[in-house]
Amino acid sequence: MKKIVLMSLVASSVLMAGGYKIPETSLNAVALSAANIAHNKSADAAYYNPANMVFMEDKNHLEVDLTYIGLDAIDYNGKHTSGATVFNGSLSSEPESFFIPSIHYVSGKAGETRIGLSITAPGGLSKRWSKEPAKTSAEEFTLQIVEINPSVAIPINDKVSFAFGFRILHTSGIVKSDGAVGALGGANAFRDMTGDAFSYGYNLALAYKPTKDLELAATYRSNVSLNVEGDAKLSEGITSTTYDGYTSVSIPLPATFSLAVAYTLPSKTSIEIVYERNMWSAYQSLDFDYDGTESAMLGNIFGKAIEKNWKDTNAFRLGITQELKNMTIMAGMVYDQSPVPEKTIGFELPDSNSLAISLGGRYQINEQLDVGLSVLYSMRESRTVKNDNLDGEFSNGNVLIVSAGVGYKF
Repeated sequence: MKKIVLMSLVASSVLMAGGYKIPETSLNAVALSAANIAHNKSADAAYYNPANMVFMEDKNHLEVDLTYIGLDAIDYNGKHTSGATVFNGSLSSEPESFFIPSIHYVSGKAGETRIGLSITAPGGLSKRWSKEPAKTSAEEFTLQIVEINPSVAIPINDKVSFAFGFRILHTSGIVKSDGAVGALGGANAFRDMTGDAFSYGYNLALAYKPTKDLELAATYRSNVSLNVEGDAKLSEGITSTTYDGYTSVSIPLPATFSLAVAYTLPSKTSIEIVYERNMWSAYQSLDFDYDGTESAMLGNIFGKAIEKNWKDTNAFRLGITQELKNMTIMAGMVYDQSPVPEKTIGFELPDSNSLAISLGGRYQINEQLDVGLSVLYSMRESRTVKNDNLDGEFSNGNVLIVSAGVGYKF
């Protein structure tokens, strides 16, 4: 039962990359499938590689983006077993759509130092199922994470720069479930939870430009433990026992390490390749705590710690940028692995490997102002699952992202 609450108390408003992390938080990142770490001249360098701020034009750079994310319904076909209750058939989750704003800013030079600030949504999950047995554990899982990320970049010499930043995250979420539970002999169990938290981390970045055409980069974003506290209402239908009080849970937003190389051809075509390692193995178990006054029955249903045993994963990104007189055209591709093992997958996060393609462009209106539009389509692999509760296949669940933005220099 408790695997449901999993994300609803700590991920964010949408399910995107492997797990519940959202890499595409700017117009350029959507256009390039987030392969914008080594080669980046825009304000979103403040987030993707703040070390690059040192090499940017000596002006203030500001970008405001609005991103639409549409999630197709996920289909499940097969068996679900809970105690003596067995379901055999097809289910579909509800489709989801979101609008997410983001802001990126890079200051002019203060001596040789540059200061950056990004406000983004770095992770995400929303999943709703309206029919049993999925509704029993995952009627609604919605969470929002907002990150404020100030950073400072310092040149080491004319070819190398270093940057560091601080991650300030606010998390809020809702978890609901209501349905018949096999462990209760088919009686209903109900849960309604809300919670929020402030959490903190850091990020590091390095940029190296050995020649005017070759760019190398490395970035690291620390693990952040999302320690959510809030209120829970629980009840079960056998003894009519209820609980209304405190609850807390902690799950990680994992550390990420990236290596990138970009090369610009004489045609002003830049090609970037990124290897990304996501340390999802930090997520080993899920354990909800209450204030100690819940009954033994409620504790057995909602309070047992469960193993998750997620694994570290890789993502491989390719981005191509073509600069023209008044336009920049971008395209990208990414293959992203799922961290969720077959043994612990469930309706709250039916994750699978994905392949995404992307395209976008920016138009320079004048020396100060540019506008842009980009789109990414992520195709998720179908996944056959056989574990203690499920014996079937998850399919569909593709993702469409459209981002529009305005950049301004002053």
